[in-house]
Amino acid sequence: MMNVNMKTINQKIAVEYLKFFYPPLRQEITQLSVQDNFAGVIQATINYLKKLLLESKVSIIAHHIKLMDMIHKIGDSYVKHIIENLFVRSFESFKKHAKITHWKLLYQNMPVNFQVIYNDQRKQDKIFFGK
Repeated sequence: MMNVNMKTINQKIAVEYLKFFYPPLRQEITQLSVQDNFAGVIQATINYLKKLLLESKVSIIAHHIKLMDMIHKIGDSYVKHIIENLFVRSFESFKKHAKITHWKLLYQNMPVNFQVIYNDQRKQDKIFFGK
């Protein structure tokens, strides 16, 4: 992996990380990035993690959540925005489709930063949508 000496990374560099982190998705990620569809790239990773959830591969999912947190931490405002509004928002779906014990394990292993964002989103949804 290339050494990035910048404080923040843009979507193009984030895509390179994601291609490295998700070898099974490399071709799909490449196609979406050529179309300048970073949101599609993040959605592809979410779909992949949902598939792993159905296979009860919780430790692998937890690892990928930590990797996405690393990208979020060094991402520019656009990268952060997409990750927060697609990736972190997908946790509610994970919660609905996971066994209770699997969700608890995922949540416990989730980076604190993502726990805070997720809980803030849930509070806002409750206020705005009564969910």
